[in-house]
Amino acid sequence: MSFYLPLVLFCVSSTVTPGPNNLMLLISSIKFGIRRTFFHYLGICLGFPFMVFVIGLGLESIFASYPKLHLVIKVIGAVYMIWLALKIISSSSYSDEKNSKPLNFKQAALFQWVNPKAWVMAIGVISTYTVISNNISLFFQVVVISIIYMIVSFFCTGFWLFGGNLVKRILSDEKHLKVFNLVLGLLLILSIVIMIFE
Repeated sequence: MSFYLPLVLFCVSSTVTPGPNNLMLLISSIKFGIRRTFFHYLGICLGFPFMVFVIGLGLESIFASYPKLHLVIKVIGAVYMIWLALKIISSSSYSDEKNSKPLNFKQAALFQWVNPKAWVMAIGVISTYTVISNNISLFFQVVVISIIYMIVSFFCTGFWLFGGNLVKRILSDEKHLKVFNLVLGLLLILSIVIMIFE
């Protein structure tokens, strides 16, 4: 396997940057607080490394054989996230709505499979940081990459979870909140567009 330092740097840079997971986690943390958003956070931190593991064990080759399947998943994910972005933009308050609740562990873990950024990250890391070698099995390499992503996720995604608390104090004014919602919604749409065309 390639050097560990470049792998860790790739994992950190791809996990800490804004994307659907981090933006949704930030919004959930602002709206529901850290405690109620914790299982959403766990779903990302464990669900994404599991996705990397599964892709590393052969799902990537299935998509190479059936590229339309990958396209279908991308389109479903993009439509869902654009809908989320429009909800964020149109939201005028983060106060609890009657039927509103944060994503649970299962929902957050399953969300990885329709998240275009997650696909790009997972396929990118497996393609770049694994080698076919007699000295080290592909399975072992995939396990190591998945574990590194899991550890990195707890720290980098945690930054966005706890960041919601800080942002909430700043956004007590309704006008600032509307601007913030607009910026976050547009960032989410931008992240989707970038990932689709990568």
